[in-house]
Amino acid sequence: MPSPRRLRLLMLATLVTVVLTLMYVSSLDDAAANDKRTIKDFYHKTMDGMSKGNGPPGQAVLDKVAAAASRDKDGGAGGDKQFASDTKERLKAAEQKAKAKANGKALRPDPPSQIVGVGNSAEGQAKKPKPAADAAPSPKANGDPPETETKEEHAAEMEMNSILKKAPVIIFSKSYCPYSKRAKSILLEKYSIKPEPYVVELDEHKLGSLLQDQLLEKTRRRTVPNIMVNGVSIGGSDEIVELDNAGKLAAKIIDLGNKRVEVSDRPGAVGSRNA
Repeated sequence: MPSPRRLRLLMLATLVTVVLTLMYVSSLDDAAANDKRTIKDFYHKTMDGMSKGNGPPGQAVLDKVAAAASRDKDGGAGGDKQFASDTKERLKAAEQKAKAKANGKALRPDPPSQIVGVGNSAEGQAKKPKPAADAAPSPKANGDPPETETKEEHAAEMEMNSILKKAPVIIFSKSYCPYSKRAKSILLEKYSIKPEPYVVELDEHKLGSLLQDQLLEKTRRRTVPNIMVNGVSIGGSDEIVELDNAGKLAAKIIDLGNKRVEVSDRPGAVGSRNA
């Protein structure tokens, strides 16, 4: 769109062209009608018509041009205002959308991997601090029972360790059990074992039931009899009878005794090879 200055120049040029055209046409008409009016008179009349009003000559035309330019300018300003208003509305809508998205994300719970104590993965679990090098030893290292172990269980464990030190060969038995009697008769009457086997009658021991639990933990056998050589179980009654019948019982005990045990047949014993 042309600028106001160019519009004024264009209007002035048009005005001059119109004036000259009118002067030319008027001169032709006057010549044709034998009018005695001169060009000077026509010029003065034209200028008088243009000078009607309070302003200087030509001011009315210039005012019209300025008014048109002002309307154009106001229209452009109005367009700029509308554009600025639309832009502001778009920015406001975008800001509200961003706030809503941020609020939704803030309300979303954290994944389980970020919550301590949730989930099976180690990711997110609180790490236990490593004990200091000069930290106090655990209660079990001092001979005291750990927190998860009762006093009775700890006492049974200590008693089991004490029993296993009594002799290389230990016979865990019950006084009324026929299978225990059969195993004891073979080990104590048929063979001469040095050092002599140590017999524990669990039904007569104050910690007998708990000692059976210890046997289950150590040997995977809770039944009696249970014969152990240097802490290793060689079985119960059936295994002892089988080894004896095969002539391997003495060799088995000597082998597990690691040169700490001497085994020989008792002279005159029933079933003795020396009888």
